[in-house]
Amino acid sequence: MSRDTQQNEKRRPDRAALVIAALLMVVAVVIAWSTASHAPGGSYARVGPTTFPYVIAVAFFGLSIWTAFEAMRGDFPEREHQELSPILWIVGGLAAQMLLLKYAGFSFATGLLFACTARAFGRGPLWKTIPIGIALSFVIYIIFAKGLQLSLPAGPLEHLLF
Repeated sequence: MSRDTQQNEKRRPDRAALVIAALLMVVAVVIAWSTASHAPGGSYARVGPTTFPYVIAVAFFGLSIWTAFEAMRGDFPEREHQELSPILWIVGGLAAQMLLLKYAGFSFATGLLFACTARAFGRGPLWKTIPIGIALSFVIYIIFAKGLQLSLPAGPLEHLLF
């Protein structure tokens, strides 16, 4: 027996891929159910507003079946070891932004998210990336809130300067 044949015989169904297949199936069912539960709009065309969501649901259903089939065959390549620390930095930065956005304002909250994401990618110490993130976020705040007249949450920095 060749080495590839021995490896294929040893490989079991990929449980992570089966979970992904199940999630794809859930998404397909939710899209189809949501589309079916809404009243159809008045349309004289054959292709109405419900056609595209059904097409997406069918595509997700097909991807689910395909992913489950490939998972059972064990055809997915083996995954590398995942580092948990960068994921925690990014998720922590997102959580901090959501919690601080209303109280600290857009610039501080988004600057902190920028710094946590930079830290996750191994760029610069926090004492340097936090001020850079706040400065970039403040420029974005000016462009969107003042230039485009969009409503972004203002904090102490924004109130101090505007």
